[in-house]
Amino acid sequence: MKVLHIYKDYYPVLGGIENHIRMLAEEQVKRGYRVTVLVTSPSLRTEREERNGVQVIKAGRLMTVASTPLSISLPFLLSHQNPDIAHLHFPYPLGELAYLLAGHSHNMVITYHSDIVRQKYLLHLYKPFLRRVLARADVITVSSPSYIQSSPFLSCLSYKCRAIPHGTDLGRFATTPSILSHAGEIRKSHAAPLILFVGVLRYYKGLSFLIEAMSQIQAKLLIVGQGPQGKEWQSLARRLGLDNKIFFLGRVSDEKLLALYHACDVFVLPSVHRSESWGAVQIEAMACGKPVISTELKTGTSFSNLHGKTGFVVPPGDPQALADAILTVLRDDKLRQEMGSCARERALQEFSLQTMVDRITKLYEEIIKEGSK
Repeated sequence: MKVLHIYKDYYPVLGGIENHIRMLAEEQVKRGYRVTVLVTSPSLRTEREERNGVQVIKAGRLMTVASTPLSISLPFLLSHQNPDIAHLHFPYPLGELAYLLAGHSHNMVITYHSDIVRQKYLLHLYKPFLRRVLARADVITVSSPSYIQSSPFLSCLSYKCRAIPHGTDLGRFATTPSILSHAGEIRKSHAAPLILFVGVLRYYKGLSFLIEAMSQIQAKLLIVGQGPQGKEWQSLARRLGLDNKIFFLGRVSDEKLLALYHACDVFVLPSVHRSESWGAVQIEAMACGKPVISTELKTGTSFSNLHGKTGFVVPPGDPQALADAILTVLRDDKLRQEMGSCARERALQEFSLQTMVDRITKLYEEIIKEGSK
């Protein structure tokens, strides 16, 4: 089976969608699929390469407008592809428009990763084309059932939507003597209890509310990641006099990240906008047996993290609610252990890479079988 994935970027660009596509594409290659990924290049020049069996075509990029890479050559390159399944990853307006204009595949799947939240002017212009491309899809996959009902574009198309939770390689998060030793060193150097946040420091992560909540919590907050709001949030921590509680670690190695997951007592994802459609870092923390505090955005964050079982789900933008939930977990060792155990079990049962690819493979086969009738 020939599969074509279409999006704006691919590894080594780092991001939740980019990483999702990479894991899916590489696993499909292992299963014998011929997989091509069509994205845009960081430069004007079109590039072709092979990464772990995946054929990657990077169309020359003219410029980037409102986080959308513009490429004249992408529709032309797409017109020369004839896959059994075209798999679009939304949102990338140029990719969807290119498919409407030049796509040849009779079978098309869209993974709807997130509503367009911030670029509202772009959405106003794009809305008619978005409705056309969604109507053309054989199936729209979404990370959680809640997103289907809460999205203004999907609720009326629920009959063609399929909830397929995103998966990850959970084997990465198994303990080893080296990881446990490193985790012990982290706990000793920072003096537990430890709270962990991992993510790109963007507006929708809501980290300012977690920083404010820390004034009520006797613990250390370790922040992993970089991004446009990084300096702003570091300044906020200084203004609140929390330098001795909050540590911005920047980007860290994979080995250190694993150690941090295993070292922490609780993981917090305080996002405030629907741009946080899934929250893969929650699954990573859960795989390490850690309870999670997340927010109710009516997206995948409160689907993967079950309130009262694997952690707590609180209202977004509420420092007091975050503080109360974190303190409840930190003060009760038994509760923390029970939630962590439940979190790990849920991650292993529902959110492994193998389970996700099994579900997508079955979906492809159903679509092709239906199309052949």
